Amino acid sequence: MDTAQIEAMISRQCGEPHCRAELGDLLAAVAEHQGMSAQAQDLDSGIRFILGYIRQVPYMMTVARTAAGTVGLEEQMEKILEIALSYWLESDDVIPDELGVIGLLDDAYCSLSSLQAVSDHYQLLTGKYLFPDNLSSANQAMRIIIGEPYATDLDRIVMTTMQQTGVVEAMRSLASDEKQLNFSSHSTIWNHGPAGNMDISDLAGLGLTDA
Repeated sequence: MDTAQIEAMISRQCGEPHCRAELGDLLAAVAEHQGMSAQAQDLDSGIRFILGYIRQVPYMMTVARTAAGTVGLEEQMEKILEIALSYWLESDDVIPDELGVIGLLDDAYCSLSSLQAVSDHYQLLTGKYLFPDNLSSANQAMRIIIGEPYATDLDRIVMTTMQQTGVVEAMRSLASDEKQLNFSSHSTIWNHGPAGNMDISDLAGLGLTDA
């Protein structure tokens, strides 16, 4: 699957001159809802987090395709990536794309949560991490930013994607062999250590982390 369309959307929306101001206003409202009084530095950290999160989508899609091909899950992963792409191209989705950069939050969350769900199931069934990055904490922070009822709607889409693609069933067929090969070492297919976490410790001032 070609990520060029997603990259073009990200480049266009994240490059808009009013992009940072819109994200700053959103984060200030989120922080207030979380019972926090966000300072300028907190808002700047939050803006950098959101932009980095969105821009990570094409990279993680490429990683996912490569990783899945390595372990024999290419067919299921391709279906997941196609569903993710179709969501990006749907303008009237959970958060309409007409809202500019804010309209990309649901697209990015849906994509990265789907990929993390695959990696989580793979680790649960085989003892190995599928991707070099663990986005669980970042996804949780983005979920708070998106808020309800939108976040729950997106989680339902992720669950449906997992069910429709049959990826969990495909991983189960690999589990016994993978566990025999390397269950106790907790290695990834990329290196011989655990997956790294995206640092979100500087989002505490926005109420997006307990750190």
